[in-house]
Amino acid sequence: MIRKVMIVDDDQEMLVSLKEGLERYSEIFRVVMAEDGLIAVDKLKKNAISLVVSDLKMPRMDGFTLLAHIMEHYPDIPVIIITGYSTPEMERLAREGGAVGYIGKPFMIQDLARKIMTTLRKESEGGTLHGVSSAIFLQLIEMEQKTCTIRLVDKSSGKRGVLFFSEGELLDARASGLQGEAGAYEIFSWDEVSLSIQNACPQKEKKIQAELQAILIDAARLKDEADCEEGPEPVAKKSENTVKVSEAEESQKSKDIANIRARLKKEIGERRGVEAIYHDNSWDGFIAQATRVGTFFNAGKLKLGYIDRGESNDFILVPGEQTTVISVNPKCPRDRIIKAISGHMGSSQ
Repeated sequence: MIRKVMIVDDDQEMLVSLKEGLERYSEIFRVVMAEDGLIAVDKLKKNAISLVVSDLKMPRMDGFTLLAHIMEHYPDIPVIIITGYSTPEMERLAREGGAVGYIGKPFMIQDLARKIMTTLRKESEGGTLHGVSSAIFLQLIEMEQKTCTIRLVDKSSGKRGVLFFSEGELLDARASGLQGEAGAYEIFSWDEVSLSIQNACPQKEKKIQAELQAILIDAARLKDEADCEEGPEPVAKKSENTVKVSEAEESQKSKDIANIRARLKKEIGERRGVEAIYHDNSWDGFIAQATRVGTFFNAGKLKLGYIDRGESNDFILVPGEQTTVISVNPKCPRDRIIKAISGHMGSSQ
């Protein structure tokens, strides 16, 4: 995965010289040039930048101001400061401002390249994976309570994104100019990604309040809805036999719901927190993801799922040809309900 390194300097000759000198490392990183801090800010919005090398003394926005902007809005992007006014005090201020490196002019291009590559290596110090489902992998991150920064590339579109985790908790996300929950939804809509793991999380502020599982569920539902909106398949003329099969399927679905209701009534009495029972195929994508997670852990076939999204009702999901949803009050006797439904499933097999 070739990274982009942005070099910021108001000296045009210096920019061209650095770009040409670093060309030999183009299989590792490519150079993006910016003539001052304001241009750099604009290019940060439009490009997936992995590292910034910036001069300190520049018009309109100097290097210290740019460094502060990056630390606030892009804390995962490391900054190396270059300057012709190198003093111990200047170096101290740069490092206290968040710079990971400091190099005084004049310098050898090879020395700068070495600093760049050493810094970029930290992006994938925790490993790199290709062709994985982001949803499944991120649930592993949550379960392991890992602190890390994850950089992702969507296989189909080439879009790039970043996720920040602290002890398994999703703090922030950034992708396609979106941040926070919007960035997370964008990333979780990607089917297959390549990702690299950095074993540190520079983001300290929690900008995403929703739980990871809730966002993954909603993202899966939104993706399924978007896929459906792309256009239904042509409908062939139904034969009398097809209609009869459809009627038989609907009859079986109604019977399944009636059996669950009867079982719940027998085991726990009338209602007892059960608000509604219905079929809803918008959950099918989530069920498929959860099934893949179970397969990954050799946990066996998914039987039931209990979903707490922080709303007025929780949901119990029963996999099948069409997902059965049992909407329940959060204060319901959930263990007894789950036991009753599991007993129903066992008796129906």
